[in-house]
Amino acid sequence: MPDTLRIASGQGFWGDLQRAPIDQARRGPIDVLVMDYLAEVTMSILQKQKLRDPSMGYARDFVEVVTELAPDVKEKGFKIISNAGGVNPVACAEAIVAGARARGATGLKVAVVTGDDLLDRLDDLLDRGVELKHMETGEPLSTVRDRVVSANAYLGAQPIAEALALGADVVVTGRTTDTGLTLAPLVDRFGWDWADWDKMAAGTVAGHILECGAQSSGGNFTDWRDVPDMASIGFPIAEVSADGSFVVTKHEGTGGLVSRGTVAEQLLYEIGDPTDYITPDVVADFTSIQLEDEGGDRVRVSGIRGSEDTEFLKVSAAYSDGWKATSTLVYAWPEAAAKARAAARILKDRLDALGLEFEEYRAEIVGLNALSEVAEADPTREADLDEVQLRVSVRGQDKAAVEQFGREIAPLILTGPSAVTGFAGGRPRPSEVVAYWPALIPKSEVQTEVRLLEV
Repeated sequence: MPDTLRIASGQGFWGDLQRAPIDQARRGPIDVLVMDYLAEVTMSILQKQKLRDPSMGYARDFVEVVTELAPDVKEKGFKIISNAGGVNPVACAEAIVAGARARGATGLKVAVVTGDDLLDRLDDLLDRGVELKHMETGEPLSTVRDRVVSANAYLGAQPIAEALALGADVVVTGRTTDTGLTLAPLVDRFGWDWADWDKMAAGTVAGHILECGAQSSGGNFTDWRDVPDMASIGFPIAEVSADGSFVVTKHEGTGGLVSRGTVAEQLLYEIGDPTDYITPDVVADFTSIQLEDEGGDRVRVSGIRGSEDTEFLKVSAAYSDGWKATSTLVYAWPEAAAKARAAARILKDRLDALGLEFEEYRAEIVGLNALSEVAEADPTREADLDEVQLRVSVRGQDKAAVEQFGREIAPLILTGPSAVTGFAGGRPRPSEVVAYWPALIPKSEVQTEVRLLEV
């Protein structure tokens, strides 16, 4: 049995660098390629796609990548694991099989994990008293049931490990925790006990470091000026030992930076209580993590502690919550910011005169107060601005009102302040607002299934 398992991150979100997984597979040795495609909003987008076309609902980019890498998988023997199946993992797996066959890559085993999609089971669950209460407000899901567009439980690493034990070369899942993609192959390779909480936590932390792609190898880094050759940034690799310690690194000759700082920043990304990082597999204590910068783009991670997992899985549901639209105009010197502010006021007065009501009307001057709200005008600060972009957004339940907002933007060009440009793309069209509903469900209510397909 090898002393270490080299797990490479190939994607941090749906839309990340398309060449990253190809480079990870071809620029050096790896044992596993993990690719994270799903955010909460992504699930609702994929569900809408599936409603329009039952054969869709997954990240098609992933199919292209796996199809290209299919010969490499068979030649080099590494595994690919991803949650790119979205709300239709079976269709995703079938598309991979078809693509691999077309490429002549025979013998490839593709496993698909199902069981996370709860949409068709919601009424039964609610009828049996599984309320799926909102984790922040305590409201039962029944209050928005008629508007729910997706509902998926976050699965853990166990069904993925089951797929690997069946000999899968590629594992496709739906809504699985980002960390589970990394933990599963470690359990499979090293035979870790699912109740060895420290090792479960170690694999979970490794997964957390890898899940956002190049964010732990120099991307989105506070000290970004210290990161060399970001145009050719290398994605991170975790070299994990059987005892749970591991080194974060990247392929030699790639750009980017792996340092104590880049790894530490990723560790703090999207976590709540650092002593209580809850996953389906374990509760990890991030305060136990020890980081040692070994130099040469190598950071050692050790000392990780964990405790028993909970009896619940998190559910990510989404529901329709009205309509929104956004439009922009650019105003030039002199008094660029004053013109933009006046235009926003004129627009609001006209919308009020039409009797249009919105749950939210937001006017922002990009470069002045779009990120950091400024309560009052500051003439001294604004005097040096040669140009500003006015960005106006509305949100409400009345689609017709949002449409009318779009009709009122262009008239500002000739009926508002001077020196305006930048109106492009025509009238903004209303887009549906999809709201997030987090809930918990007992693990006993979710049954997973692993299916193996062969090319």
